[in-house]
Amino acid sequence: MLGIGLVNMLVALDQTVVSTALPSIVAELHGFQYYAWIASAYLLASIVTVPVFGRLGDYFGRKRFVVASVIVFTVASLLCGLATDMRFLAVARALQGVGGGMMVGTAFASIPDLFPDPHARVRWQVVMAAAYGIGTAAGPSLGGWLSQHFGWRSTFFVNLPVGVLAFYFIWAHLPDYRRERSGEIRIDWAGALLVALALGGFQMFIEAVPKDGLTTGNVVLGAAVVLFVAALLACERRATHPMIPLDLFRDPQLVTLFLLSTLSGFVMFSLIFFAPLMLQGGFGLSPQEAGLLATPIAACIAIGSLINTRIVMRLPKPTLTLTIGFGLLAAASVGLALSNIGTSHLWLELSMSAVGIGLGFILNNLNVFGQEIAGRERFGITTALLQSTRMVGGMLGTSIVATLVNRRYVDGVQDAIRVLGTAVTERWQPRLADPQVLIDVSLRDSLLAQLRAAGLDGPALLDAVRHVLVQSIHIGIALTGCAALIAVMLVRRISHIRFGKPGQSASAK
Repeated sequence: MLGIGLVNMLVALDQTVVSTALPSIVAELHGFQYYAWIASAYLLASIVTVPVFGRLGDYFGRKRFVVASVIVFTVASLLCGLATDMRFLAVARALQGVGGGMMVGTAFASIPDLFPDPHARVRWQVVMAAAYGIGTAAGPSLGGWLSQHFGWRSTFFVNLPVGVLAFYFIWAHLPDYRRERSGEIRIDWAGALLVALALGGFQMFIEAVPKDGLTTGNVVLGAAVVLFVAALLACERRATHPMIPLDLFRDPQLVTLFLLSTLSGFVMFSLIFFAPLMLQGGFGLSPQEAGLLATPIAACIAIGSLINTRIVMRLPKPTLTLTIGFGLLAAASVGLALSNIGTSHLWLELSMSAVGIGLGFILNNLNVFGQEIAGRERFGITTALLQSTRMVGGMLGTSIVATLVNRRYVDGVQDAIRVLGTAVTERWQPRLADPQVLIDVSLRDSLLAQLRAAGLDGPALLDAVRHVLVQSIHIGIALTGCAALIAVMLVRRISHIRFGKPGQSASAK
């Protein structure tokens, strides 16, 4: 469990440390248009690999894949820290996503192997909550401090010592449980390829359409995604050992859990990646100050998880924890959407705390509920699909919110400076429409000097641009609040969860 906890900490550190450092990364490497891809490349690679290795772990045991995942993730973290431009960083993040997907698809599914009794499993979730809490609590402030004092590259190098420790504990102590099987297992490589093509095409489609509209190329891409999905369904129906068992989707309880997992990823990743941008670019805070303000998200994930382990088994209806969790996410989104540069830090910290406690009530329970409904034979693939759908939600969230923020920001900057005349707008709009000017101190000082030489009030213009950025991010955060409210309503579709005895699956009646 120490090894699995350290793997969990690796994933948590990467999510929170890197998200806090992203504005600094963009300031040095440039290329704001790739901002979302630093998140999306990781998510896409993870989405593709999670179900594949989750299924392979069901067949061949999970230990070898957990060990391989730590090696891949740690090496990819080193490459991220050595990146020379945004494209290289996006590729390295994709490799890191492969390692992260292997981790999520196999390490988390090892827990029900170790603890078949759901009551014991929920109690041992404290270890996972503590590891995730340490990683996420340290992440924002650590990421801000490292970025400010040692540069953003150190936020990737911090994964190296944790990866070495995780490798030791997994290699030395994780039992190599292997499922008894009769006959030859034929790996569904065609299904794995079609999963990659369908999800990869879908990612490209949702990135391209908001920017370019329904062009001929995008229509062809959308049609290709539909064909890949149809081919995947046909392939999985015929496969003797399908990569994604379609009968899982005949259970309305599991389908609802997959939808809830998608919405949780939409909300979580959108807030994790765009709240730091609002704090630094919109409110003018330093990376370290922004990290400290974001710390309650992480710390309260651990607090929420610990409270959850105490109460979930004792509640007459365990799914009430999901309702509370998503309700807190909705309330936090409202709080952040109403904030501005004059908002007190206490209000921001309370909103961040609500996000953390809400996620603490949601993340572990989705796994436990899904494992109990699916049964022991499907632990690996069910856990993997829950993680995959959460990442799909994260991919959708970061892509959609990034598109909304970018378009609204560019239009808002143009409107803000149009009153100064056409000549001024044509000269300065391209410079002010790049959010890097709000993050990079040297770039901002240079621009202010040029504006002053041109006889313009530079500080007033930058304040107007900051206001536009904050308004743009508010629109994205409001969308995450709507997603959380939809999830609150969906929870009612899950009937009562009964926790079975070891070796039995739960019933949902």
